[in-house]
Amino acid sequence: MPRRPVPAYIYGFVLQEVNLPFDDSSELEEVVEEILPDLSPEHYPHLLELTTDHILQPGYSYGNEFDYGLGLILDGLEAAARG
Repeated sequence: MPRRPVPAYIYGFVLQEVNLPFDDSSELEEVVEEILPDLSPEHYPHLLELTTDHILQPGYSYGNEFDYGLGLILDGLEAAARG
């Protein structure tokens, strides 16, 4: 585990978000349509499932994933502190 997991998570999340190949969710479907033909179900079944069952759902926003990931880290830190 990193010595400072929360700052590392924040930095990594921001780095990913600013490098996404779209600016807002209105462009997301177009980007996904370009990528989907390259996602072979045989080679990338889980990535394909994530894309179609999660990312392409109405109202999806990458930024909304932040709280979920941060919660996982904080839960892990709490469990580690309890010993």
